[in-house]
Amino acid sequence: MDAKARHSTLGSLLRSLRLRNRWTLKEMSQRTDIPVSTLSKVEHDHLTLTYDKLVQLSQRLNIRMSELFADPTGDVEPAVTARRSIGRTEDAVRVSTKNYDYYYLCPELRRKRMIPILTRIRAKSAEEFGSLVHHSGEEYIYVLEGSIKVLTEFYDPVILNVGESIYLDSKMGHAYVTAEGGGEAVVLGVCSSPDESLLESLLSLHTDTTTPAPSKPADRVRPAIKPTKGRKRS
Repeated sequence: MDAKARHSTLGSLLRSLRLRNRWTLKEMSQRTDIPVSTLSKVEHDHLTLTYDKLVQLSQRLNIRMSELFADPTGDVEPAVTARRSIGRTEDAVRVSTKNYDYYYLCPELRRKRMIPILTRIRAKSAEEFGSLVHHSGEEYIYVLEGSIKVLTEFYDPVILNVGESIYLDSKMGHAYVTAEGGGEAVVLGVCSSPDESLLESLLSLHTDTTTPAPSKPADRVRPAIKPTKGRKRS
């Protein structure tokens, strides 16, 4: 069994949604105002949708954003779910803003208690970043490339380099910018909250969505870290 068969993708979930409603590609195109060719490429995992297109899709179909990332197989979870998802950047939901490029990993899992996000940081200062961000839950950030400055509402700024990390209360105003004199940085973040609509809350923050991410995001975000001898890899 290949990787595509082992886990759902945005394309397979979109196709499942269309088939459940007995729509043709043309009918879905008419309902969403997204070209048939685009929908077909998404269903075959040859293309992903930018955040603005995901919003358009959910609004035109009158469904919640989270339903686009939920495999509708059973409503009651067993005591042991045994679920898993392989996180690949080519399967991620990509959102590009003036400050960050986000890659929301493992998007097909429903009701996630943690939201893993690979992020490329471009903003170079607090002034360039703008207002601090607030959202529910807590988050953990680990630096993979470059150096970052962590800005928070109640603490002095702190510089983090490759291999360093921070855990913080997401309800506290916060922002991540590149360290002075450095270039773009890449971090792996995990957001957690008891709120099942956390993913939607995070996506709703991206009101300044700009151009879609490049077609080969893995080349841009792959960290330049070589495993050392004896390091245990999970």
